[in-house]
Amino acid sequence: MQKLDHQDYLTLRDNCKVIEQDGSGDKVLILQDGTFLKLFRRKRLITSAAIWPYAQRFADNAKKLEKLGIPCPKIIQVYRIPSIERDAVHYHPLPGTTLRDLYSGDKEYPDDLRERFLTFVEHIQDLGVYFRSIHLGNVVLTPENELGLIDISDMKIFRRPLSKWQRRRNYEHMVRDPEDTHWLKNISLNTDKV
Repeated sequence: MQKLDHQDYLTLRDNCKVIEQDGSGDKVLILQDGTFLKLFRRKRLITSAAIWPYAQRFADNAKKLEKLGIPCPKIIQVYRIPSIERDAVHYHPLPGTTLRDLYSGDKEYPDDLRERFLTFVEHIQDLGVYFRSIHLGNVVLTPENELGLIDISDMKIFRRPLSKWQRRRNYEHMVRDPEDTHWLKNISLNTDKV
């Protein structure tokens, strides 16, 4: 993790576009060159983020996903920015459109996209990817017609396939959003492994 002083941070974010923020400030920025800067704050004094910051988790997960052949963002650098009490990950975004944006917009998508999504989820679970924030807004259809993952800090990657409990937990998270559930409604989840 590289320390970034305040002036260098301001230079990096000069003329950026803020695409996500909350009551505590900016969260995701698109920089002038089209790369992204995702900012993380530590929410509690005593937390595992003090030892393994979320920005570093994001970068580590990207490296592991890349080794597994799963499309994901490409990391440029991980920063600690003391002046704003944030850590940040700078990355090239995964090109494409989220599945949520595809089904909720006027964009065309492949007829078999629902089935491909569930096959993809089974595949990553077989590879040991426990993505605790999996939903249609975090899965991207790339220009190469592949499925990939974004927003990957809330993830663990094991050396073995996921257990039935972990798979069930992933499936439960996938259907928390009513619109996502509606889009997936005609698909039966493979509960053999769940």
